[in-house]
Amino acid sequence: MERATASSGHLPVMYAQVLDGLRIVGDGAYLDGTFGRGGHARGVLAQLGPGGRLLVMDKDPEAIAVAEREFGADPRVAIFRGSFAALAGWEATAAGLDGVLFDLGVSSPQLDVAERGFSFGKDGPLDMRMDPDSGESAAQWLARADEREIADVLWTYGEERQSRRIARAIVADREATPLLRTAQLAELIARVMPRGDSKSDKGRIHPATRSFQAIRIFINRELADLELGLEAAMARLKPGGRLAVISFHSLEDRIVKRFIGARAKAPPANRRMPVERAFTPSLRAIGGAIKAGDDETAANPRARSAVLRVAEKLEGEA
Repeated sequence: MERATASSGHLPVMYAQVLDGLRIVGDGAYLDGTFGRGGHARGVLAQLGPGGRLLVMDKDPEAIAVAEREFGADPRVAIFRGSFAALAGWEATAAGLDGVLFDLGVSSPQLDVAERGFSFGKDGPLDMRMDPDSGESAAQWLARADEREIADVLWTYGEERQSRRIARAIVADREATPLLRTAQLAELIARVMPRGDSKSDKGRIHPATRSFQAIRIFINRELADLELGLEAAMARLKPGGRLAVISFHSLEDRIVKRFIGARAKAPPANRRMPVERAFTPSLRAIGGAIKAGDDETAANPRARSAVLRVAEKLEGEA
């Protein structure tokens, strides 16, 4: 979801590739499960005729406010605040969908507003919730979690090599001063990192990058929601409908790749099984991993890590 705002004049990440991948038809029904500021949604809507349907979802109340303001009067559009994990429970999807888009991660507006607490580069409350009205903030979790839990989150979701060292410092520091600000946490991590630990990253990333990513993913249940959302999309897609997912790091992309692969390819033969089970594919991968082009990454550095995967639900699959 890491995309520029509409007011900046930039298109969202892999705009053309997404619209091509969804293969939009004028009277089709499409769901954007991560509306953000509506860049992809506008592109879909522009290709829909009077009988088309655009459903948009987002956890973030600010994103929903933008959707209501810009699209609320369009009879072709329905808007729902919530996670795409629950898309199959939204009555508007019951008639089936011709396309589903998930643009994962954190959006540019969320990163750019210090008060949301996503960025270590902007001091603000240590929140990180995409839905600020639901669940624990990062500060609340860091205040109660034990050292092992913090270390496990940093390693599992951020692949942070110094996870134990950072977790130990968090638990020690919070005894004297509660961690309430993004700058506090970023400075703590930078302080405890061993000199030269970012060597493999060629000095390009801040020492807190992986930890902030890990905490954000954990607080927002991003990977669990992705797994649920993919299953929900599969349930609501019509035969011939397309699924398009943009990922921004390997943990997300691995889930998407495996989901598509498990439904597109027969599993390897197992000689220990007396009878091989018949395999009927339910998805067809449309190409492989799609990356942003050089022109786009030059204009928008956040697109460098983006990976788009597209799959089509096969005929005859319920």
